[in-house]
Amino acid sequence: MHRKARESAADVVMLDLEDSVPLNAKVAARRAAIEAVNNLDWGDKTITVRMNGFDTPFGFRDLLEVALETGEALSAIVIPKVDHPADIHCAARLLDGIEMEHGKGSPMGIEATIESAQGMQNICDIAVASPRLISLIFGIADYSASIGARLTSLSGHGEAEEQIYPGHRWNFALSRLVMAAKANDLLAVDAPYGNFKDIPGLQRAASMSCALGCDGKWVIHPGQIDTINRVFSPSAEEIARARKILDAYQVAQQQGIGAAAVDGRMIDNATVRLAQRLWQQAVKMGIAC
Repeated sequence: MHRKARESAADVVMLDLEDSVPLNAKVAARRAAIEAVNNLDWGDKTITVRMNGFDTPFGFRDLLEVALETGEALSAIVIPKVDHPADIHCAARLLDGIEMEHGKGSPMGIEATIESAQGMQNICDIAVASPRLISLIFGIADYSASIGARLTSLSGHGEAEEQIYPGHRWNFALSRLVMAAKANDLLAVDAPYGNFKDIPGLQRAASMSCALGCDGKWVIHPGQIDTINRVFSPSAEEIARARKILDAYQVAQQQGIGAAAVDGRMIDNATVRLAQRLWQQAVKMGIAC
C-alpha cells in the first residue's frame, strides 16, 4: 500500500498508525511506517505519519520513535483527537528536544485533527499552540459521536447527509475550523468521504468544503484522488474569470478609479483579493502563468 501511495497522484501521503491498525499490530505498523519513510523514494510528495492519540498507550512512543528514526523525508506528524492546546505543546516540546539532540535541519511540522466537541471549543487556542502547526483537520466521524449526532451511513464519513438534513449538516463546525486555520496562516483540511465507490457524492462533499474555504480533503482510496484534485484545483473558467477581474481592476487603478465593472458587475478590493488568491494558486500549480 505504501508503494501504491507513492505512485499515486496524491499531494500528501499519510502513513497511518491509528484507526486502520488493530491493537496487536501497533508496534509492527510503527516499524513498517518508519522503514517506508526512510527507504522508499517518495519523489516530491509530502510525507506524514498519523500517530496514535496521547490518550492511548501507543501515542507517546509513536511520536518518539518516528521522530527519532526518520530522516528529512518526513514533513509532519499528524496528531489525532486533539482536544486541548496541551496536546500540541507536549508534541512540540518533545520534538524540540529530539531535534536539538540530533541536529535535524528542518523542524518537523504538526497537523492537528479536531474530532470532538471539546476540541472544537478549544480550536482557537489549539491553532496558536505552536509555530510547528501546519494544518487543522476535521475528523467528522469521531466529532459526530462526540456531539451525539445520528449515524446516517455505514462509515459515518460524510455520505448520505442530504437524506436527513436540509443543508450542510457540518457547516458551522467546518466553517469554525476554517476560520481558526486561516486566522493563523494554517491549512484547513476536510475529513475523508467514506463511500469510495460514490464518486458523485464525493464530488458534492468536496465542492461544499472547497466553497467553505478548505484547502483540501483526505482520501481513503486511490479512486478518490482525481476527483479531489479536480475539485480543489482552479478550473479553466475560474482562471479566466480571475484574469479578467485583475486586468479590469488594473485599468481602473490606472484611471484613478477605486472600483471597476466587469460584465455589468461591480468589482472592488475584496473581489480582487479573491481573484489574486485563485490566480496565485493556479500559477503555483503550473496551470497559469
